[in-house]
Amino acid sequence: MEFFLELLNNGALGISIVACFLAQFIKIFTGKNKRIELTRVLTSGGMPSSHSSFVTSLATVVGLEKGFNSTDFAITAVLALIIMYDAAGVRRAVGKQAIILNQIVNDIQHNKPIEQKKLKELIGHTPMEVWFGGLLGVLTALVLI
Repeated sequence: MEFFLELLNNGALGISIVACFLAQFIKIFTGKNKRIELTRVLTSGGMPSSHSSFVTSLATVVGLEKGFNSTDFAITAVLALIIMYDAAGVRRAVGKQAIILNQIVNDIQHNKPIEQKKLKELIGHTPMEVWFGGLLGVLTALVLI
């Protein structure tokens, strides 16, 4: 039970979670269709990157509390950069592959119907989405600390 109480009292974790949820909430209004889409609150990909917001807010809180020259900040900053790189690089490439695979499945279906669910295409982020997610994380940490 003490473990859960310690988690609830962890300000850095709490601020990071708020930043992540804030990014997910903003996604409701930033979809491709220029309309409010409540289902986007539970999806990955899109503007802003909740991954970036989550990790940059944590790094910002650690930097403000422990110092930007601390080893703790260096660890969180490096992990944040890796996660942001992955969001904009690897996960973005997987999303592009999903678009191509879905087109192949669609082409095959016109000749012979097959049972195939479409792959999720919005998986990664553009560099701008990652940048805005990171900025949102820093600003959330600065406001809530």
